[in-house]
Amino acid sequence: MSTDDTVATLLLNPTLCDGRGMCHDAAPDLIELDEWGYPLLPGHTLRADLTKGQLKAAEDATHACPVLALHIERRR
Repeated sequence: MSTDDTVATLLLNPTLCDGRGMCHDAAPDLIELDEWGYPLLPGHTLRADLTKGQLKAAEDATHACPVLALHIERRR
């Protein structure tokens, strides 16, 4: 993806996550779960660049997380 297409970055803090999978339930096209129920961002990293089309799903996943393990940094 070109950086021109990036509107935000989704960040995962694995030390806060307790593997409930609610982020995946809210955004299954954006977040996968590993075999133990912990989230995997695209590219299986702790941060994922988001396009405008992915932003709503990322917001839904972030709001669904009861332990605040996901965070969105918006680009200016």
